Amino acid sequence: MHARVSAVLLAALGLGATGCGAGGDAPTTVLDVHAAASLTDTFTELAGQFEAEHPGVEVSLNFAGSSTLVQQLTAGAPADVLATADERSMAGAVDAGLVDGEPEVFATNVLTVVVPAGNPAGVGSFRDLADPGVQVVVCAPQVPCGAATERVEEASGVRLSPVSEEGSVTDVLGKVTSGQADAGLVYTTDARSAGDAVEVVEIPQASRAVNRLSVAALADADETGPARQFAELVAGDRGREVLSAAGFGAP
Repeated sequence: MHARVSAVLLAALGLGATGCGAGGDAPTTVLDVHAAASLTDTFTELAGQFEAEHPGVEVSLNFAGSSTLVQQLTAGAPADVLATADERSMAGAVDAGLVDGEPEVFATNVLTVVVPAGNPAGVGSFRDLADPGVQVVVCAPQVPCGAATERVEEASGVRLSPVSEEGSVTDVLGKVTSGQADAGLVYTTDARSAGDAVEVVEIPQASRAVNRLSVAALADADETGPARQFAELVAGDRGREVLSAAGFGAP
């Protein structure tokens, strides 16, 4: 009787022999990927592909401005892979000893102006953003899209007076789509992802402010093999196919 009760209890608690041995579920490996906010859609798709091809591996994605990601890692945040929206941010990670091996440039991106559907402020050019009364939102200078904005200002000779400087390009886009701003500077890929919620005003000088995105496995990665494999997926043919479909340029 006692033996039967013990067996029932063990089964109820999941402590039977099959629960601890080969019959149990395989443990899940969590791969922490820190990526620039502009990569949200593409990396979500690539993470799904990676998980499908690597049973037992779960990809955990953390999106933010590139400079914020590097700050988090420098402060000790655990991560296995880093993907930044520019080489300057990745260089900061390299200088801090965070990167395993050489980062690889895997795509390019350029800025454009977006306005809410209907373009209520009548913005027709980059110069219009400097007109009094036009509420413009940009990325903060330390963020890749903010640094690119400064280069466009220099190339065009137009100095902006933004009503706010955001920590990521997705925050800029959100201010525009919600009607909190008349215009914002975002990447062409973000403009595409917003669909009919925004209209695009091309910037001729944007070609002089191209950002080169890079990816690397990290030196303190808990999962070195999967980290390198994920970075290879991003920089490989299938990664470039996904990125190209989203509007990213070739590296």
